[in-house]
Amino acid sequence: MPDDQPASPPSVLAAAVVRYSLPAMLAELELERTAGGFAQEKIAQAEINKLFASTPRRRAKNKK
Repeated sequence: MPDDQPASPPSVLAAAVVRYSLPAMLAELELERTAGGFAQEKIAQAEINKLFASTPRRRAKNKK
């Protein structure tokens, strides 16, 4: 037998608090920065930015 009332919304879950160790996070960042993959990402980002950088328009010299 179907209910005439709409289904009640799901109860809201409480947000969980997650704490990370700052020294552990800093050590992980240092490791990532010294890894070869991170350096490659920085280079790739620089090259990508060059591709999308706008170049100023140059005026052509008048031919006389």
